[in-house]
Amino acid sequence: MSKVKVIHTAEELHQFRKKLVKNSQTLGFVPTMGALHNGHISLIEKSIQENDYTLISIFVNPKQFNNSVDLKEYPRTLSADLSLLTGFQNCVVFAPDEAELYPQNDGFIPMDLGSIGSVLEGAFRPGHFEGVVHVVHNLFRLVEANQSYFGQKDFQQLAIIRLLTKHFGFQTRIIGCPTVRETNGLAMSSRNMRLSKKERQDALIIIETLRLVESCKDKESLNDTIDSAKRLFHTGNLTLEYLALVDPETLCELQEWQENQICCIAAHCGSVRLIDNLLF
Repeated sequence: MSKVKVIHTAEELHQFRKKLVKNSQTLGFVPTMGALHNGHISLIEKSIQENDYTLISIFVNPKQFNNSVDLKEYPRTLSADLSLLTGFQNCVVFAPDEAELYPQNDGFIPMDLGSIGSVLEGAFRPGHFEGVVHVVHNLFRLVEANQSYFGQKDFQQLAIIRLLTKHFGFQTRIIGCPTVRETNGLAMSSRNMRLSKKERQDALIIIETLRLVESCKDKESLNDTIDSAKRLFHTGNLTLEYLALVDPETLCELQEWQENQICCIAAHCGSVRLIDNLLF
């Protein structure tokens, strides 16, 4: 089985990109923070199907962590990640250090995220999306991919990436991909590595609550549904940070049911913060 090629510098990336352009080959891009799981693999496989080459970035971005303990404890498993990618055809890994991605002559100008950046995750993780925008901007500028792939588990992040792509005029097409779940319904996440066996079981209250909300549409009022969902959630062992029903486009909280809505949850399972959502 062939090992995946790894590049570490912006210059190496530039040379790789130049070769693709010369040969009129398309590039798909899957940005990650490593600790790869089957959710990431599904994005990579989709990119492989749709492009001549796929670039996977692995970089734990310090700018998007508002909690220094969370940053310190975030899994860093580059060797295991590269082993997982062994055998994939036409894939390259970009694993830069911080100086490569944030050079002194950065030139990044922050954008105003508006209300979409101040609700849900934005309200509970100040500075998080500003850090996401900065790193994705710098990655997109370096990679110049034809298409880039993101999971819908981070639904608000996906909405903001669509916004920044338009704002900065990037030509990369953004592809949102369905959340990949364990057979028991737990959304796959790199943070799951930090959960004990019991905590992984406890975390199932998240998907149970989301499915309850979905089942109540057209049966109960929206406010009654939220009350029912919170009652169910509090029978479990997690600490709820937020549970909200919002418009999928604006992320504004809803007062009544509409044709499409998304229910978003953030909660703490022991020391691990988990997020999930269900669009229906």
